[in-house]
Amino acid sequence: MADKSKTLPAFLGVTQSLSGKVWRARPCDEKLAADHARRLGVPDLVGRMLASREVALDDAELFLNPTLKDLFPDPSTFADMDVAAAAILDAIVSGRPTAVFADYDVDGGTSSAILSRYFRAWGRELILYVPDRLNEGFGPTPFAFRELKKQGAELVVTVDCGAAAIDALKTANEIGLDVVVLDHHLMHDEHTPPTIALVNPNRPDDKSGHGFLAAAGVVFVMIAALNRLARKRGVAPPGGLPDPMKWLDLAALGTLCDMAPLKGVNRAFVTRGLSVLEQLANPGLKALAEVSGIEAPKSVYHATFVLGPRLNAGGRIGDPWTAAKLLATDDRAEAIRLAEKLNFQNAERKEVEAGILKLATEQAEQRLAAKPDVGIIVVGGEGWHPGVIGIVAGRLKEKFHRPAVVIGWGEGLGPVARGSGRSVPGVNLGELISRAAKQGLLLSGGGHAMAAGLSIDPARLNELREHLEAETKGATFELAEARVLEIDGALGPGAANVALLELIERVGPFGSGAPEPMFAVPNIAPAGARRVGENHMAFDMIGEDGQRLRAIAFRVADGPEGQAVLKGQRLHVAGRLRADTWRGKGAVQIEVADIAVAE
Repeated sequence: MADKSKTLPAFLGVTQSLSGKVWRARPCDEKLAADHARRLGVPDLVGRMLASREVALDDAELFLNPTLKDLFPDPSTFADMDVAAAAILDAIVSGRPTAVFADYDVDGGTSSAILSRYFRAWGRELILYVPDRLNEGFGPTPFAFRELKKQGAELVVTVDCGAAAIDALKTANEIGLDVVVLDHHLMHDEHTPPTIALVNPNRPDDKSGHGFLAAAGVVFVMIAALNRLARKRGVAPPGGLPDPMKWLDLAALGTLCDMAPLKGVNRAFVTRGLSVLEQLANPGLKALAEVSGIEAPKSVYHATFVLGPRLNAGGRIGDPWTAAKLLATDDRAEAIRLAEKLNFQNAERKEVEAGILKLATEQAEQRLAAKPDVGIIVVGGEGWHPGVIGIVAGRLKEKFHRPAVVIGWGEGLGPVARGSGRSVPGVNLGELISRAAKQGLLLSGGGHAMAAGLSIDPARLNELREHLEAETKGATFELAEARVLEIDGALGPGAANVALLELIERVGPFGSGAPEPMFAVPNIAPAGARRVGENHMAFDMIGEDGQRLRAIAFRVADGPEGQAVLKGQRLHVAGRLRADTWRGKGAVQIEVADIAVAE
């Protein structure tokens, strides 16, 4: 395969930014772009954005205006969906004691809340179980199912987990506990484990074509299946069948925070769900928005970077049940108490993360000084909390432009060392970790192309590092591509305005699989630079024509980018256009993604 970074010119000539990136124009089919603009009657920029995101000509209208009516799948196309719906509806109508077993992340919390609210609309309450990350790990265990059996559960519905929990599902079968699995994770075994039903668009025999759904999306489809079956049977609660549309805020949160690709029905979930989220009808989300300092969360940013981290905080370093309880409660006082708890735990999580990131970065830099060409970063330390190592791995991946694995162990952190990894396109980290596990280097391990988890004896950390470095030795092209920042176009400070932002937003929502437009602001002079928070910077960009545009740059104040801004050097700045809420309606700013010295 040819190295594109050598065959395509660098955008604005930037072959090495201050963070080590190469800037390149985002590939675009110019004819398709023109056809989009002509057929839709939109400006050329919108046509280019659609073409560069590989939206087919006939799909453009639905891409720009996604609706559940047009995109919602037939539940019966999912393997086992009808069987699962029958089992769950039977339990609701008969009053059979039922539990929901949820993963401890946002997708698990939103999935369990949708199901809990559906049961409550029928006058039923679910037993809730969320595993402890340190002591139980991911997914159901034999211990957890025995505990639920003791609590009186006769049926358990697992959400966002369970498809690979073979031993636990065998135990449930042995003790007479019925299980329905609602999951979306990849399955590597063609044989389904013993369950009443296993609904997973990624099971090998599923023909739905919806493997891109997050668990919250799978559960939302299940709710539609339950309502359809209830109508067929002629049964309903006294107030009529529940309206799942009011829970689209939960479906959108789960989809966005789990980084599910924004295509097909996921775009409709997010577009409609953000409108529901803005109304803050969910008491838990209302309380969380209040403690987060936002009046009306209505954007992907609010969902992904404000609410999401707080909802995840309990599962990372606190009580894993907190988020699921918050999202399911209708009690205002309880919602405030739980939201404040999550907000506090998120602040604690940031502090823990910052400490580990500093140590991990130092280890990575020492390794790279000794072996500059290694294809992967593998670091670890005693006392590194497993709840934040995945975030740290992501930070290292971004900083060093290569896959990263971070491992932590120690007293109070579980019985073995835990590791979490994040990768770059072209390096299948899940496969690398699975192979290492099969070769006996790990106690367990697996994942998917871009992320993986593992457990290991800490004494074998160096052995694992050398093994993974050897496995990635030939990934020269992939590592070169990881340094590429794709640019949609150049933008002068005077051209950045609300009208342009509105055009961009027409192509949204943006997220996984639908990248937000990245613009380069060339040859600017920074002015009025000031430090914001611990390591952020705000400054004005003055173009060659004297026009100004405000910029905000995160986590750069202490790095070379911050120093270049303070020195007043001529710079090229790459970033995303945002509404400037500090200066009020009608103002825009650039959220900086990268900075290069203008030659």
